[in-house]
Amino acid sequence: MQDLPDGLHVGLCGAGSPMADPLRSGPCVAVVAGKDLFVVDSGSGSTRNLLLMNMPPPRVSAVFITHYHSDHIADLGELMLQRWAGGASKTPTPVYGPQGLEQVVQGFEQAYTLDRGYRIAHHGEAVAPPSGFGGDPRPFVADPAAPDVLVLEKPGLKVWAFPVAHHPVEGAVGYRFEYKGRSVVISGDTGPSERLVKASKGADLLLHEGLAPNLVAVQKDVADKMGRDNYAKIFHDILDYHTAPEVAAEEAKAAGVGALMFYHIIPPLPVRALDGPFLGRSREIFDGPIKVGRDGDFASLPVGSKEIKWSNRLLAL
Repeated sequence: MQDLPDGLHVGLCGAGSPMADPLRSGPCVAVVAGKDLFVVDSGSGSTRNLLLMNMPPPRVSAVFITHYHSDHIADLGELMLQRWAGGASKTPTPVYGPQGLEQVVQGFEQAYTLDRGYRIAHHGEAVAPPSGFGGDPRPFVADPAAPDVLVLEKPGLKVWAFPVAHHPVEGAVGYRFEYKGRSVVISGDTGPSERLVKASKGADLLLHEGLAPNLVAVQKDVADKMGRDNYAKIFHDILDYHTAPEVAAEEAKAAGVGALMFYHIIPPLPVRALDGPFLGRSREIFDGPIKVGRDGDFASLPVGSKEIKWSNRLLAL
């Protein structure tokens, strides 16, 4: 992180969904604002990616959760543990999220209680301070009938939460990070959302989930033919609370964002040749840069510029 210029930087520590994808771990976005490292969601495998991307968990200032589907919180216990024991933290990990957060954080703390005792006994309290274990839940309510919520403010930095459309998951949110004139919006899981468009107005970069109905239809057809009724039902149901790439492109255009990056990719895209079928007509709708995200993808937004510098912190290993 020391090599980054002053600015807002965004990395995909997990670009995937609940479906196994060799190029994408569970959903996770790392945001570096100046000297602070934040993590939005903590999907399976994402904590290891943070380490590989040279954004170590002990440096995490806070975690933001969009909602409590399992793929967005699977690694939260591991992330809190790594921040604690890896950095000898004396204070629990600050965790922000919508209603229900306390139950989730306390559940992970309970699951890791035995491990906590082992590590304190083995390494000593100087390495694993008992006071630093677990999380410090900081819940908020993002009411669809109320303005966006300012959930964190520091010098030069504001983090806003806004409600999105993910029924029957009530309380799901996205986040907007603003740092010294640069801005990034992270959609979380959502169907088409007017609040998302409003919250994204003028943002430099929009990270939007994406589900390609044409490709999911292929999965459903295969499941039907194989008699996998449970999978076929799931492939049918997920269509109504995610966003097709063309619709996300229309939202990006309406919001006037500078660039669009897809994450939480559905279905898995194991080869780049599938990027085209996934995007469909998106590039015809939105004329700014579009990226189909993979683990390690990294966007740097230096202060005092409109530039976005793209790289991948896993491919550089």
